[in-house]
Amino acid sequence: MLVLANDDELNIELNQFKLSSRASHPEDTQIKVENSIIGAKKLAIIAGPCSVESKEQILDIAKSVKALGAGFLRGGAFKPRTSPYSFQGLEDEGLEFLKEAKKITGLPIITELTSLNYLDEFVENVDIIQIGARNMQNFDMLKQLGKIKKPILLKRGLASTIEEFLLSAEYIMAGGNENVILCERGIRTFEPYTRNTLDISSIPIIKKLSHLPIIVDPSHASGLWWLIEPLSKAAIAAGADGLIIEVHNQPENALSDGEQSIKPKRFEELMLSISKIAETENREI
Repeated sequence: MLVLANDDELNIELNQFKLSSRASHPEDTQIKVENSIIGAKKLAIIAGPCSVESKEQILDIAKSVKALGAGFLRGGAFKPRTSPYSFQGLEDEGLEFLKEAKKITGLPIITELTSLNYLDEFVENVDIIQIGARNMQNFDMLKQLGKIKKPILLKRGLASTIEEFLLSAEYIMAGGNENVILCERGIRTFEPYTRNTLDISSIPIIKKLSHLPIIVDPSHASGLWWLIEPLSKAAIAAGADGLIIEVHNQPENALSDGEQSIKPKRFEELMLSISKIAETENREI
């Protein structure tokens, strides 16, 4: 159990977090990705579609979010879906499309690794390897990720505690890879209105416990496009180091998660809105 009553008790409880805790690393960690830094004053804004659906689609969205201020491009090439009948992604072809989008826009790419069979390919071609909520406690995978130096975006599990979340990061770091970015994407609760429940409190708690950067995914947290802006504002106000947002040029026709995706025009409005919140927190986008 984590205790936050005072700093002495905090240090005692953090003994199990040998590498991810502030007890071992008081200063905030900053992770370099290409020419960008995650965890610095400038917020990391990651944007793009849930799934790469075609070459034209990902290039169009990449150009749009780049022009509107995003610093990174997200897009799923391999998609773990609850139903075996849902769109599973374009796989290798989708990864090629992401690489082309990076070549044209210069945006570093982030996409989800679903199997260790593709690890070498991801190490070679992907700038940030995303580990989804379902694999947060795939310990064999985490151990292998510890053997590489590529930045890892680790998403919080569907019903994982903060302690379990940090211990998963510890697995990666214990293997030698300290380039871990945490991602709060909401947890499953009894509330059915939203897809998940965004745990805003996890942001300042993790900031107190750990030196690792933490970003927030308001798209998966809510499952509703119109909640993305208020949740993004709340996340930045709470101290998040960035956002990962689903943007689609035609959400109504998206092959996955269209209801939680915003159009480029609304993304533009979002960027203007969150810039004001960032300024009050001495951050910038």
